[in-house]
Amino acid sequence: MPKNKTKTAAAKRMRFTGTGKIRVAGCGMRHHLEHKSAHKRRMLSRDSILPKADHKKMSGLLGR
Repeated sequence: MPKNKTKTAAAKRMRFTGTGKIRVAGCGMRHHLEHKSAHKRRMLSRDSILPKADHKKMSGLLGR
């Protein structure tokens, strides 16, 4: 049986946590940052956990 290949585009954008959840970088931190408050920029810079509904599809892309 062949090995599962990791989709490199997905691997650059998400990774697994120690407990098996998928951590993704959020959106909204690319441009127009001078118009966003410091509080909003801090909140947007954090990574978020992928919802359970997308977990099966994305873990397949990551080769698990």
